[in-house]
Amino acid sequence: MNTPKEFEGASGGATDARSTSQTRRAAGLSSFRAVTLEISLKPFGRRPLTPSAAEEVCQTLYRQWMRLIERAQELSVLVWAADGSEILDYSGDLSERFEWACWIGAANPRGGMGHPPDCACLHCLPRRYMEEPPPFTYAQLAAIVRALKQTGERLTGRRVRVGVAFDPGGEFAKSSFKYERHNEICLADTMGPGSFVVCYARLNADRRRYAGYPDGIPQGLSFGRFLGRQARYFLADLGFDYLWFSNGFGLGMETWKPTGPLFDGDRYYPEHAAGIRQRILEFWRDFRAECDAPVELRGTNLGTGADLATDAVPLRDIYDGGFHIVPPPNSPWAAINGDFGIELAGYLSRIAELPDDADGYPYRFYAHDPWWLNSPWLDRYGRRPHDIYLPLSVSRLDAGGRALTPSVVAILTTDDSRGEMPDSVPHEVIPHILHAAECAPDEPGPIIWVYPFDELHAGVFEANPPRLAEAFAHDWFISSAINHGFPLNTVISSRRLLALSNEGRKALAERVLLSFLPDADSPLNAALLRHVREGGALLLYGPIRRAAPEWLDALGLQIAEPLEGEFDLEADDTFDSLSREAFPPRIRHRASHGGGGLDATPRDGARPFARARRAADVRALAVRRDSIAWTASLNSNGCDPRQYFAGEILLRRALAALGWEIHFSHGDPAQRRPITAI
Repeated sequence: MNTPKEFEGASGGATDARSTSQTRRAAGLSSFRAVTLEISLKPFGRRPLTPSAAEEVCQTLYRQWMRLIERAQELSVLVWAADGSEILDYSGDLSERFEWACWIGAANPRGGMGHPPDCACLHCLPRRYMEEPPPFTYAQLAAIVRALKQTGERLTGRRVRVGVAFDPGGEFAKSSFKYERHNEICLADTMGPGSFVVCYARLNADRRRYAGYPDGIPQGLSFGRFLGRQARYFLADLGFDYLWFSNGFGLGMETWKPTGPLFDGDRYYPEHAAGIRQRILEFWRDFRAECDAPVELRGTNLGTGADLATDAVPLRDIYDGGFHIVPPPNSPWAAINGDFGIELAGYLSRIAELPDDADGYPYRFYAHDPWWLNSPWLDRYGRRPHDIYLPLSVSRLDAGGRALTPSVVAILTTDDSRGEMPDSVPHEVIPHILHAAECAPDEPGPIIWVYPFDELHAGVFEANPPRLAEAFAHDWFISSAINHGFPLNTVISSRRLLALSNEGRKALAERVLLSFLPDADSPLNAALLRHVREGGALLLYGPIRRAAPEWLDALGLQIAEPLEGEFDLEADDTFDSLSREAFPPRIRHRASHGGGGLDATPRDGARPFARARRAADVRALAVRRDSIAWTASLNSNGCDPRQYFAGEILLRRALAALGWEIHFSHGDPAQRRPITAI
């Protein structure tokens, strides 16, 4: 392989003395294990790339974020050079040019996103970020990597890890590999036909020279093996230390959508689950057979349960497979679209369990967007720090009942769409991040979500019949409940709950456990029964068809024929206070979105505080009894809130009997409710 000549010099430098987060917190300092600063090549392209110009960009980067870097033990920089096609195309010749991410808007528009044919929006007509963007060679990219390491080590005293991103889509850089030579690997229609690479695709043959395949690609080669071998050569030759898999790559097909090969929005196809699971795991095995570099995941737009039900994403197998990955952070997409329920529930669902070798889990903040002509801190959020304090209020519990908060903070990105790096953003953002870390949870929150990480996987891959609708409804229900004011930011997996020590169980005292209704003969069911018998409070949700008799007796419920469709709503609760309109007296339930039909009816003498009625049929929606409560897993997504009651509100109202009264006063049913994190 050729050796780059620009910016010659050996990297080196001292690392800082490490201190534990507990020690730093005791000293009154906020602390993270690591900080990751993300940057595109745009700042390096704004003037001729000389050693001094590259170093100046690096100095600006580290100077701006130094207050955050000082509070971390480790430092990484993630470089958005292109879209990953620079890895796929790499031949081993460092003097060659590569297509880089010099665009604003989708660099490879594919159509199919609902835009008219003559649309000139950024999804359809990308623009260059400057009049004449300079070309980049692989040698220049290697020189930038060295400059980032050398300057960072000199200024911060820390060894700097540098990573590069692989993105499955066409947003960032022109890609002849994905969209001309090998469009067969783009099996997903996420941004139009043939727009997203799917990890378990296979390649057609070609005779082009590649670093890992100098004689060309053989017919039917797995994409995992090709990417792994190309990445091994690319990372070694250019000096990169790790890979970032962007936009759900490595986890399924339609990683942005609530549909996929197992669910078309109405019907489930469980017969495909086992095969897709195997193909995803084969990708990871093939990739790891060729490349052992650390991999960090962005994750999908949704949560673990929805990913299982739509795309057969075997996150448990990936975590437990020894693939040396860092788990996904909170979703940046959900926050900029104002869907904090999906962001928080999805985040909690992915950190309930972690890979065995994971050193904590990351939090990611969307400061700038180098592609879509906005800087979320300034434009989307209007300098409001809600997407700092909400995700940094999150914690997961270990087997000792200790609250573990995010250990890594990542900044997406430190430059904007024009390649500028305004001081105002780090000056304003850093104090909020540090304050949120100083006030982070040091014990469990009042509501602890018992996430059925193992049970959801078993329900999709092992149950007969498979329980895809329940997995889908599980995460959507909690996501929407958070959007309707339910105060949830602490999670423990069912696996960790079962392994709790005596000291750990004491940590759950005076907390409300939130859990789906487990199978009657399951270990989780026994653990929840013990929690209640020891004086704990429990809030249950979901279908009752496999519930233990103890729960049915305590709640005054019995199993009935599942019903779906429209119902009259009867309620003995005022819910929230509305000043202009009343809540609608109708409710709509779709079995495919709600884990099955409504299957609970009151026993003689029992009176649920919310009921659904259709003619003579009555179905229970919510019950409060002493230290336990239950609600059906309703899903109002897609329903007009002025026409149908949002049943997810019932979960918050059920808390009233368990010690937490949260009540909102607002104008009408369509008005958004505050997101709460206690």
